[in-house]
Amino acid sequence: MGTSVEKTPQARPSEVRAVSAERPRALSPSRAGDFMRCPLLYRFRVIDKLPEKPSAAATRGTVVHAVLERLFDAPAVERTAEGARAMVPGEWEKLLAKRPELAELFEDDPRGELLAGWLGDAERLVERWFTLEDPTRLEPADRELYVETVLDSGLTLRGFIDRVDVAPSGEVRLVDYKTGKAPAAQFRSEPLFQMKFYALVMWRLRGVVPRRLQLVYLGSGDVLTYDPSEADLLAVERKLLALWEAIVLATETGDWRPRPSKLCGWCDHQAVCPEFGGTPPPYPLPVGGGGEAGSVASGQVPQGRMGQI
Repeated sequence: MGTSVEKTPQARPSEVRAVSAERPRALSPSRAGDFMRCPLLYRFRVIDKLPEKPSAAATRGTVVHAVLERLFDAPAVERTAEGARAMVPGEWEKLLAKRPELAELFEDDPRGELLAGWLGDAERLVERWFTLEDPTRLEPADRELYVETVLDSGLTLRGFIDRVDVAPSGEVRLVDYKTGKAPAAQFRSEPLFQMKFYALVMWRLRGVVPRRLQLVYLGSGDVLTYDPSEADLLAVERKLLALWEAIVLATETGDWRPRPSKLCGWCDHQAVCPEFGGTPPPYPLPVGGGGEAGSVASGQVPQGRMGQI
């Protein structure tokens, strides 16, 4: 933007949103999870693109993932716990250089004690991974693999898989790192759904159902596995299509309803949520017109499928 002396009319916030807002064009595991958890949260993140405060836990997860990805750049004999721990501060600095706003996580930490503790926690998570898997015996086929496929319906699925292992026999294992603790058995459906989502995408892309799905919980030191079948993945596909139809309907009507739960206490958008006495911003998309979201559901692939994940 220039530094013109002449003043020009400023667009109102609702007008800015109307210009930048786009209809949903694809589903990722995280966005599918948002809609299932709370349709209004999905709208705030995907359509309104409301800002959210940086999270210390999520940022730590990003740093740990980066270490576990780049660790495999080294020869097998050099993949040690000590070496991986030493990578943590450098990966934090790289992330901070890309996202300077993360500095606010520690702006009230003049002596650096909070940052030191946070880095120490990240180092311990990295070290715990070595008790769960042996990197000297692993040679991943892919790391941080971006995958995208278009179903016969026209729905685009996309996401990032932490690690893909391929055995000499050709069997595929999909691995996802979690920096939190493993959930109780009754709460494992959501992370398993995420992994089945990735398995469905890989099946459609490569024609092979992954032999195993593996969730590595660094916070508690647990490894959960699941062996999917074609029937499992077809059920996931049907669920995603029904989910997308609901997203299309909400997009066209502007009816995004909140779904209160215990997770509301962690939400950054309480100030604009009706459940907390707030008012959502004006809906930035035209209501009642079909548009791209409708065309996806009816089987036509829209142009420019690289929308927000």
